[in-house]
Amino acid sequence: MRTVHTLLRNWMEAAGMSVHVDAAGNLRGLYPGSTPHAPRLIIGSHLDTVPNAGPFDGILGVVLGVTIVEELDNQRLPFAIEVIGFSEEEGVRFAKPFLGSLAVIGKLDRNTLALTDADGITVEQALRNFDLDPTQLPAAILPTNTFAFLELHIEQGPILECEDLSLGVVDTIAGQTRAQLIFTGHANHAGTTPMHLRHDALAAAAEWITAVEDCARSHTGLVATVGKVETLPAATNVIAGRVTASLDVRHADDAIRKTAAAAILQEANFAAEKRGVHLTLNLQLDQPAVPLDPRLTTPLGEATTRAGHSARIITSGAGHDAMILAPVIPSAMLFLRSPAGLSHHPDENVLPQDVEAAIATALEFLSLLRDHKTILKDTNA
Repeated sequence: MRTVHTLLRNWMEAAGMSVHVDAAGNLRGLYPGSTPHAPRLIIGSHLDTVPNAGPFDGILGVVLGVTIVEELDNQRLPFAIEVIGFSEEEGVRFAKPFLGSLAVIGKLDRNTLALTDADGITVEQALRNFDLDPTQLPAAILPTNTFAFLELHIEQGPILECEDLSLGVVDTIAGQTRAQLIFTGHANHAGTTPMHLRHDALAAAAEWITAVEDCARSHTGLVATVGKVETLPAATNVIAGRVTASLDVRHADDAIRKTAAAAILQEANFAAEKRGVHLTLNLQLDQPAVPLDPRLTTPLGEATTRAGHSARIITSGAGHDAMILAPVIPSAMLFLRSPAGLSHHPDENVLPQDVEAAIATALEFLSLLRDHKTILKDTNA
């Protein structure tokens, strides 16, 4: 991350931005407006990604933010632009996402700072190990004259690719339920324990996993995933005594998501009871769906047309930093097509013409913000 910060800092400074790293590890470059206390537009995304991933998730949006400032060629606008590379969005290390964006809205709280990674290192200690001072987190909060947030991001799905579109304007970010389920049975010898006397934690988990898929298929727009399963003692000749599994449920309608999640968890109870297996549930995230601001999404759609491109309205099934900022600051998102619909995969890619379309659209969007001062007034109200 230090290497990433150094590279981006050099690019930001070359584009005329003042740069610092805040107490949450967010890299921030400020391009001044035409007046000293001009309102502030944030353009940003995250710098981290998941294991075995590709090179565009998150980071593309940060690099595009720097590029947009470069394209202004020292032209001053009636608002300042702050490009932010958020430090930790995915939640891989501490099993909690959005640490960087939570910090800028003042919600990186003590409970979050006390979370530990697999080595027992807390978030607070990790910040200190990076030469940051968590007591300075209040200084990371966005200034009160911040009027909007724009995030550019790859779609991470196949819809734009399927429709041969370069861009999509996001209207809503789907809500998420994340949970950890622990099935606890009895480990025993695989050769000597009759089937009717087993308390097989893995068999219970396997039945439940197929029920998760069935439930998701029966609801339009619902997706549900068991992406991580760990078994103990994990030996070929031992009945699994303990299985830990993840659950991820998403939908744009919170009522549908919550009803489906409850049904899925009930299926876990059924599968466990059938085999005399104990079930422990740990709810990790209940993130409501987040609508993005039509005062920004409408001109963003107009900007795509002005730039000579077509864009469709699209719901994001993935979580993004915009879902953290949107309840506090008017926010918009622009998606770029993901070739083959791939993301969180080494073959994740982006097409040069789509990058050009996104840059042209973003510059038109800045022009609309500049020319229609009512947008600034409305969103800053």
